Amino acid sequence: MVYLVGAGPGDPELLTVRAARLMETGDFVFHDDLVAPEILELAGENATVMNVGKRCGNKTITQDDINALLVEHASAGHSVVRLKTGDPMLFGRAGEEMDALAAAAIPFESVPGITAGFAASSRIDASLTDRRLASKVIFLTGHRAGSDEPSWGPLPLDATLIIYMPGPDYIRLSSQIRRAGFKGQTPCAIVSSVATPQEQVVHTTVDRLARTSPLPAPCVVLVGDALYGKLPEAEK
Repeated sequence: MVYLVGAGPGDPELLTVRAARLMETGDFVFHDDLVAPEILELAGENATVMNVGKRCGNKTITQDDINALLVEHASAGHSVVRLKTGDPMLFGRAGEEMDALAAAAIPFESVPGITAGFAASSRIDASLTDRRLASKVIFLTGHRAGSDEPSWGPLPLDATLIIYMPGPDYIRLSSQIRRAGFKGQTPCAIVSSVATPQEQVVHTTVDRLARTSPLPAPCVVLVGDALYGKLPEAEK
């Protein structure tokens, strides 16, 4: 059996009870680079723990290699935990791994985790769907397989955007958001390493984002009128 487990944004206290139990009983734990050491310490005494991360383009192991590891060890009768930062079903390549497992007739289960965008909204006290300001939440990524700059097209302005993997080029990102229809004075928040001791937060606007120094990865960028209350008074 393979369990695709969400490790949450970083704080071990935000791990689900089921995820913690699976960590304790799994024979193998294959984890992303960004999973907190404190979470990895929950692995059982006899478990084999292996980093299969591909952070920032450092692909020392390919996705096909990871798929093969999951199939190999599950086929041998082991309980396998594939530990992913945040939620496994959101920008976590779970689709490719589930396809490989299904093709090999390996049973699997997805265990949800708290995604970084939700953790970030909690840290900055911004309701993503404040009914006075936003009726939608849109999850986006600044990068996509085979394309450096995905086309977002016109987006509804009564939405809160959560942009994963924005990259360090905030000039380009600001331009993308403007082309999607958002005004330059729309509030924006950058949250780096959310729910960890290294967390950093910058409140700005879409226009001012282009003049903002990039924060360290991993980052999420939140955009929308629902963040209005977080702007400095001079910017309101």
